Amino acid sequence: MSVSDEQRPASSSEYVDANTHAFGPGRHLRSRSKVLPEHARGHNRALVLQTLYHAGAMSRADLSRETGLTRVTISDLVAEFIADGIVIEMGVRETAGPGKPPILIDIDRVGHQILGLDLSGPHAFIGAVLSLDGDVLERREVPRPESADGDAAYAATLELARSLVAASTRPLLGVGIGTPGVVRPDGIVLSSPNLGWTSFPLEAKLGADLDLPVLARNDANAAVLAEYTFGEAKADFMLIKIGRGVGAGLITGSQPLLGSRFAAGEIGHVTVGTDGGPRCACGKDGCLEAWLSETRLSEAVAADPSARDEILRDAGTRMAIAIAPIVAALDLSEVVLSGPADLLDGILIDAAVETLHARTLEGVFEDALIRLTVQDDIVLRGAAVMVLSGQLGVS
Repeated sequence: MSVSDEQRPASSSEYVDANTHAFGPGRHLRSRSKVLPEHARGHNRALVLQTLYHAGAMSRADLSRETGLTRVTISDLVAEFIADGIVIEMGVRETAGPGKPPILIDIDRVGHQILGLDLSGPHAFIGAVLSLDGDVLERREVPRPESADGDAAYAATLELARSLVAASTRPLLGVGIGTPGVVRPDGIVLSSPNLGWTSFPLEAKLGADLDLPVLARNDANAAVLAEYTFGEAKADFMLIKIGRGVGAGLITGSQPLLGSRFAAGEIGHVTVGTDGGPRCACGKDGCLEAWLSETRLSEAVAADPSARDEILRDAGTRMAIAIAPIVAALDLSEVVLSGPADLLDGILIDAAVETLHARTLEGVFEDALIRLTVQDDIVLRGAAVMVLSGQLGVS
């Protein structure tokens, strides 16, 4: 792990403050894979860390009861985690009864940091140093290249990442990136028209340049993890990320949905309607992104403020036309929007809800919700979840 020159050991007061709460609500992503005997140790490691991640400090005996693992297994794993600097002993728990008081253990919540990068903004790439709780500690940004120049986009990304590495004050657990476009699980950006990337090995290239573990995912897929882990989303929902582009992330049955082409939720380039429409970055006319992106909405409203309500109502209607078949096919409980509240809240959402209910089976989907997320920095926080999951097996 890379450590900047300014990194220093944490004080005891920081540990006390950091361990008074656990990581978000007690939910985790459900795995569909069968646990084989040769995978048992890795499974047990993830189970222990996942339990501490959600529940907070507890004794080894508590951890054994919570996980169902034997005390010997717990003792071995905890000793390994302490040696690796992942878990720390917090001190003894006060007890009124006889016997030796138990020692509390927890994930070392201030011993490491995470870098998160969000490449989806309309005007800038945003990055942050985050705590293991997903809290932003230091924020930086660089201007977004004006043209879809892949080399310029990567150069800006690398500049931002290096400035954040220098700003970190703890060993770095890894780097998470949310980027527009279709991204393979190995971090290759198959297509990102807005950034000028095609089959671009973002994860491997940035990892080599930074000498750090890097995970790259679609920005909406990063955001949906943050909404699920830190927010109030249900087990079946879609999150639509509206920035310079438009994309969606899906979770069904507490499991992220990626698709056979890794393009599940790539709704931005679905043509909405048969009446043409604005020219999209992909070259087609009338894509949902061309109607709904933050850039398009802001420019349209600025050009004709008197038509603001009509512009937002039309955008909400077209969004609902695109998502109604998805909500019906997957039986989703809600659709969460992430983007500028001044444009999305109110008229746009009201029009979308009305159209969604009109275009789905009456009496079945009338309780399906469309709402704004209450989370700030949702892609950055999703990047933190990606790194926690990839490096520690927790979510």
